[in-house]
Amino acid sequence: MRLAHLRVTLLLAAFTLVHFANHAASAADNTPPPGFVALFNGTDLDGWKGLLASPNDNPAKRLALPAEQRAKLQEEADENVRAHWKVEAGALVFDGKGRSLCTAKDYGDFEMFVDWKILPKGDSGIYLRGSPQVQIWEHPAGSGGLYNNKVNPNNPLKKADKPVGEWNTFRIRMVGDKVNVWLNGELVTDNVTMENYWERKKGIYPTGQIELQNHGNTLWFKNIFIREIPR
Repeated sequence: MRLAHLRVTLLLAAFTLVHFANHAASAADNTPPPGFVALFNGTDLDGWKGLLASPNDNPAKRLALPAEQRAKLQEEADENVRAHWKVEAGALVFDGKGRSLCTAKDYGDFEMFVDWKILPKGDSGIYLRGSPQVQIWEHPAGSGGLYNNKVNPNNPLKKADKPVGEWNTFRIRMVGDKVNVWLNGELVTDNVTMENYWERKKGIYPTGQIELQNHGNTLWFKNIFIREIPR
């Protein structure tokens, strides 16, 4: 009788520990580590804006717009974002039908973390300083390469992706025109020059927005943290 009671007590204790561990893990989501700030607060789109429609998704063309016209186009872009991006269970969810989600602030040199998850045949990316991109996809080469490079390396050093449907973690460091990417703790892009997709004869822009992009299906992001690096 005492043995049965002990077993029940141990089972209840184990259940309680698992419950509190799961709660602690959930509470930790979207809470930045020391030295970083959260770009996503886990509840809404505060601090984010929509990407202007083509051809003004091009940073150079966007900058050349008169301020009044740019503001009007931004209002339309923000409406587009609200229609296709939402927050569920502490994660940003994109339905794949709208345009990219962009930071309201521009960044120069920085280090960032971001968790992401895709569906089968997922194809996405993270634009740095408004230029594509650190690649996310289901592909034999793996994610984390600078896909749009033409001269410098564009494939990752290795495939470090977790199975489709599981969360992955990027650590991205950009200083000047050099980019390092770690995927799930593995270095996949090592000090590679990021090229200017929009103006090939120019170097990458010194500052710009960070964009979350996707081609056509559901995508999730959370735990987006950034640390600016002084120049």
